[in-house]
Amino acid sequence: MIQLSKEYNAQDIQVLEGLDAVRLRPGMYIGSTGVKGLHHILWEIVDNSMDEIANGFGDRIEVTIHSDGSASVLDNGRGIPVDTHPTLGVSGVEVVFTKLHAGGKFNNENYKTSGGLHGVGASVTNALSSWLVVEVYKNGKVYRAEFESRKEGDRWHGGCVKIPLFETGEKTDRHGTYVRFMPDKNIFDTVNFNFEVISKKMKELAFLNDGVHIVLTDERVVTNNVPLRREYCYTGGISDFVAYLNETKNPLHPDPIYLDGEKDGVYMKLALQYTDTYSENIFSYVNNIPTPEGGMHETGFKTALTRSLNDLARKTGVLKDKDENLLGDDYRVGLTAVLAIKMQNVQFEGQTKTKLGNPFVRQAMDTLVYQKLTEYLEAHPDVLDIILKKGLSAAREREAVRKGKEQARLKNQADNFNLVGKLASCSGKKPERNELYIVEGDSAGGTCKQARDRSFQAILPLRGKPLNAEKKRIDQVLQNEEIRTIISALGAGIGDDFNLDNLNYHKVVILSDADQDGGHIRAILLTFFFRYMKQLITDGHLYIGMPPLYKVAKKDVVEYVYNDELLDACKARIGRGCTIQRYKGLGEMNAEQLWETTMDPKRRTLMQVTLEDAANAEILVTTWMGDSVDLRRAYIIEHANFNKVDEFVKEAGRVQG
Repeated sequence: MIQLSKEYNAQDIQVLEGLDAVRLRPGMYIGSTGVKGLHHILWEIVDNSMDEIANGFGDRIEVTIHSDGSASVLDNGRGIPVDTHPTLGVSGVEVVFTKLHAGGKFNNENYKTSGGLHGVGASVTNALSSWLVVEVYKNGKVYRAEFESRKEGDRWHGGCVKIPLFETGEKTDRHGTYVRFMPDKNIFDTVNFNFEVISKKMKELAFLNDGVHIVLTDERVVTNNVPLRREYCYTGGISDFVAYLNETKNPLHPDPIYLDGEKDGVYMKLALQYTDTYSENIFSYVNNIPTPEGGMHETGFKTALTRSLNDLARKTGVLKDKDENLLGDDYRVGLTAVLAIKMQNVQFEGQTKTKLGNPFVRQAMDTLVYQKLTEYLEAHPDVLDIILKKGLSAAREREAVRKGKEQARLKNQADNFNLVGKLASCSGKKPERNELYIVEGDSAGGTCKQARDRSFQAILPLRGKPLNAEKKRIDQVLQNEEIRTIISALGAGIGDDFNLDNLNYHKVVILSDADQDGGHIRAILLTFFFRYMKQLITDGHLYIGMPPLYKVAKKDVVEYVYNDELLDACKARIGRGCTIQRYKGLGEMNAEQLWETTMDPKRRTLMQVTLEDAANAEILVTTWMGDSVDLRRAYIIEHANFNKVDEFVKEAGRVQG
């Protein structure tokens, strides 16, 4: 136990100078020191370059992962100011990279729009790097500065000036900024940049900024002396983005609807297209920053969409005087939309920048979308007819679901009776501590029940294969007994009625066999949760259990191996004469083994299901679980490394506990 001092004097107050506060509490600035935080410091530099381009200065960004593990960003913008700051007495470059809350984006004179308004981006990247180099190409000259993190005594100081800005003497006709940095291994859990993660981000930025040319190079991967390289440039902008998102679906009209305009200082671009699916997918952005939690711009868009379509339905006679208006949910079934706005003085709700809070944006978007969408649909009656028919069909399905839910409530007692026979509940009364293991079959369920700690672990065996939610309407999904059992056990509802406050278990673990059937069941359950309980994923409540594949034993030495790659190393470590047991299913393990390897919070390995890239997850789920066999076959051929972790499931440091 830590013994606290009884005295608290001025000498106990610690003053953190320069960027020391960033290194001491990096999570306050970048969210975490894991993989997400590592890529965040790259996004900060990319965002600065993109802000230049978004404001009309430049059209090209080059991102490179170098062979030594460092990363660089080069743009052809105006270049960071190199003159001396009037009050601080150092170059503009030094101010940007060493001072928190310093930047050119706090007024509206240099940037009409910007993603970063806190003035901490470049300085935070510098603080959390072991070294950083800046070159500025400006006025026909090349300027260079170098920074480093250094240790003095027991304390590390981040982002210190190593070489102040100077003219190199080199002449150039280029303009822009080049930043190269090495993430500090003393800060991050890993300093290994993920090429695919960066690639998806660059592709997204290229969609959002039509005409910008983004080049991504990975010098760590070389084939025939040529490093891995991808280039992105989309003249169609967000219309191309929507078409890309719908590649795995069947659009109901050939071309996305594209709308743009400006009102009250809000510049809007909107592209939307309807498909024959049952899901709604809206991806919104503010100044190139994704807003997965929506906000005022999304609210205004949804309101205007519903109002416009209801007004046109009455104008065209699709809705009669006696008919009630359709709901917004009806008009958004099968909708894929990308909404991108640019504005000044952005107010995000929270440092994570996931929800737009500016109240006036709602009315601006409502007015703008209503006007532009109504004009478009009046000029394209064939598209209007398709959308209204889709909405009417969705309304009928909604009514069927409502009746289905009423029927479900009437048979609630029977369902609960069936649940009692299936669910081995836990005795704990605190949902935040309780865990639910969803397991495959009665055999595995029986072993899990014996192995568990019943004070906080509940077991739900599935006695049949759940329905693939990707191919069915929600009313059809609700007819599946296994799905209903899961809904009843979790207690939080489904779809629009899902409420995390009512969740009975804050850790939901999918535990299936490591064979083809087990993989299929896992995919089906992931699809169901993604479509109808997405918040279970976004709030970090869904996990995949990782039972061992092998037991390697020799005399008193026993080791469990979780994949084929580790087996040879284990055999070499234990030595000759060892016995190897291959577990084909959970039922082959006894209760003690299952507890020791898979269910004991102190020793188990869980894989947390996350949703870092909603657009990519949407495409992946549709490809894997949709109707198109050709798309699924093409994906398998392209990603034929079957030992690779699926991108839908992120291994967030292998969660223990």
